[in-house]
Amino acid sequence: MADLSRGRPRSPIAAAVQLAALLLIALAMLVPLFWLVSTSLKGPAEDIFTTPPALLPSQPSLDAYRRLFADSPMLAYIRNSAIVSGLAVIANLLFCSLAAYPLARMRFAGRGLVLALVVSTILIPFQVVMIPLYLLMVQLGLRNTLWALILPQAATAFGIFLLRQSFAGVPVELEEAARIDGCTPVGEWWNVMIPAARADLITLAMFVFIGTWSDFLWPLVILDDPNLYTLPLGLQQLSSSFSLDWRLVAAGAVVSILPVLALFIGLQRYILPSASGDAVKG
Repeated sequence: MADLSRGRPRSPIAAAVQLAALLLIALAMLVPLFWLVSTSLKGPAEDIFTTPPALLPSQPSLDAYRRLFADSPMLAYIRNSAIVSGLAVIANLLFCSLAAYPLARMRFAGRGLVLALVVSTILIPFQVVMIPLYLLMVQLGLRNTLWALILPQAATAFGIFLLRQSFAGVPVELEEAARIDGCTPVGEWWNVMIPAARADLITLAMFVFIGTWSDFLWPLVILDDPNLYTLPLGLQQLSSSFSLDWRLVAAGAVVSILPVLALFIGLQRYILPSASGDAVKG
C-alpha cells in the first residue's frame, strides 16, 4: 500500500527544526569567513589575539590592504593567476566538448573502452603523475613558464565525462533537424550541442577556474621565478616575508576569494537545467 502521508504538509515543528539545522550549518560555514574579513580589517594597534576573541574590529582600518598592494607584487600574482585560470577554462571548454561529442553521439569501435579509460584516469592521484609531468615540461622547455601551468589543465577527464553525459541527453531530433538544414558534424556540435549544454559548460568553467585559481602544489613544483608566482604562492610568500603578519595574510586570503565569489554570483543564475529547446533558438 502506498504511503499516503507523503503528500501531507509537514508539521510546523518539523519545519522549524529543519530551518534551525540549516541556519546552524550556514553559521558554521560563514563564521570562519567573517572572522577572516574581520582580522584583515583590524588596525595595526589592535591586538588580534585577545581573550575572549573580538569578532568585530574595534579600530577598523584598511591598512593591511594598503600594505598588501604597496609592499608586495600582489597585482602580478593576481595577473598570473587570471591568465592561467582564464586560458585553462577556455581550453577545457573547447577540448572537453570536442572530445565528449563523439563519445556521446558517434558510433565507432571501442567507444566504450575509450570512455572507460578516460574516466579511469580520475582515480589516479596527481602526485603519481607529477614527476613524469615535471620531466615532460623540462624536456619541452616550459619550466618556469605559465604554459607549464596551463597545458596540464587544458583538458580534464571530469570535464569530458560531464559534457559527454550532457550531450547524450540531447534529443536526437535536434541533430536530425540540423542535418536536414545542411549542418556538418562540426555544425551540429556548435549549433545544437553547445547551446543545449550551456548549464554544464558553465558548471565545468567554474570547477576549472576554482581548481586552477587555488592550485598550490603544481605551481610550487614547476615555478622558481617569483615574477611568475600565482596567487596561492604569493600568499605563501606573505607568511615568510612579513614575519607572519596575520592581518596581511588575512587580507591576501580575502583578495584571493573575491574573484571566485564574484564569478559564482555572476554565473549562478545560468546554472539551471536548460531546456533542450534552447538549442534551436535564433
